[in-house]
Parts: sequence; structure tokens; C-alpha cells
Amino acid sequence: MNKKINAMYFSPTGTTKKIVSGIAEKISENIDRGKTINTIDFTLPGVRKEPVAFTGDDIVVMGVPVYAGRVPNVLLNYLSSVTGNGACAIATVVYGNRNYDDALVELKDILELNGFKVIAGGAFIGEHSFSKTLAKDRPDQKDMNMVNDFASQIYAKINSNNLESITVKGNKPYRKYYMPKNKEGVPVDIRKVTPKTNEHCTDCKLCVEVCPMGSIDYEDTSQLNGICIKCGACIKTCPNQAKYYDDENYLRHKYELEIEFADRKEPELFL
Repeated sequence: MNKKINAMYFSPTGTTKKIVSGIAEKISENIDRGKTINTIDFTLPGVRKEPVAFTGDDIVVMGVPVYAGRVPNVLLNYLSSVTGNGACAIATVVYGNRNYDDALVELKDILELNGFKVIAGGAFIGEHSFSKTLAKDRPDQKDMNMVNDFASQIYAKINSNNLESITVKGNKPYRKYYMPKNKEGVPVDIRKVTPKTNEHCTDCKLCVEVCPMGSIDYEDTSQLNGICIKCGACIKTCPNQAKYYDDENYLRHKYELEIEFADRKEPELFL
């Protein structure tokens, strides 16, 4: 089988990267242990300025996190610019143990509109971007065992020359982006909530380096020059726990997620 394996992902905290890379590596191992995987990590804004095109000889494992039940809207323009030209795609979404809602069907639709053949799809669980306890340390070994089995099934499908498109769960038209509610039960918009910086900051600039929107000011890391998508990268990577949120509605939503969705959910796979 003369196929080029590609791992392509947006992964501010590394969970989507782990899933996508695991699938790509196992497929590559089945095809040819010496085959190099082409990795396109489009987490940082500079990478999203470069055009990407594939061919019919490519297999592309595409992964994004789920934000409010959908593909992150800040990625839509970039994803729509990626050209498939008949490449096979595995659509992968990673969510924080609440629900992936319509994210997987939305990603599948984007890929198909771009000329990909979506032959497999999966919704996996990663530690929630808001929390260090909700789906803590996932994807874990059980998840990665499922990743390996999934990748082996994908290889078998490709090897049998069965390149039929799949059907995945989700609504059309897509549901609106999920919104939390305040204590009165009224939906609240937390999109403009931004992280604060406390006295533990040592100005190491790590938060500047990991921000997927390039929004944290280099000279004054307590300031933002752009939007915050609540990806959790600056908070989870800060070595001194200097970044935090204090917005009442955000913290209420975080607490409710941790309580209401504590029970473990398992990946859902489509072949």
C-alpha cells in the first residue's frame, strides 16, 4: 500500500494531539513501520496562514477539540481552506466528558466539502479545558487501547479498498453553540471572559508561546491583544499557577460541569 500518513490537529493542551498521533502512528505501523508521518500542528496562529493541500495518495487523521458542542468557530476559515483532492480522512473530535453534540458531523461535513473521503470518525474524551479534575488525565491507557484498535480497523478498511463514506451522530441543521446558565437559569455568554494573572508570575513568557490565538501580550503577559477562546493552555502550562479565571458565571459553569458530568464517558467510533 503506497499511502502517505498525515496527522493534522489543533491541540492547545495536548489531548487532541495524543489521540490523532496515536491513530496515525498505528495506521503507519500497519502499513510500513519505516514510513514517516507528516505532522501538521495548526495550534499556533502562524501555521494557520499556510495553505495545505493533499492528494488521493494521502491518509489524513484530522483532529480538533469540541468547544460548546461544535468545531471551534475560530478554526472554520482555516479548515475550509484545506484541500483534500480525494484524500482519505479520519475525522476526530475530542471533548471534555460533557458531550460532543454536533462537532463530529460538522467536521465530517467540512472535510467532505473540501474534497476528502471521510472513511472513519471518532469522538474521544480528553481532560476538560476548564478543569483539572473533569476527565482528569484523559486520554488514558484505556482510551489509547481503543485508539489502537480503531486504527487497526481503519487499516483493514483501507486495505480492503472499502473507501465508503461513513455516517456519524449529529444533527442537521447543527445545534446552536452550547451556553451555560447562571443561578437563575438564564443562559450566559462567557466568550468575553479572560484569564487574570496573579503575583506568582515570573514573566517566563510560556503563556505567550502556547496561546493558540497569539493574544497574550509579550511585554505585559497580564494583558490580551486579542480574543481568549478558553482553551486552558496558559493556565495548564504555567509552572507557577499564575493564570486563573475569576468570573462568577465561568466558575459556576466549571463547577457544574465537574459535578454533573463526573461519570466516565467512553469514545464513540464510526467505521
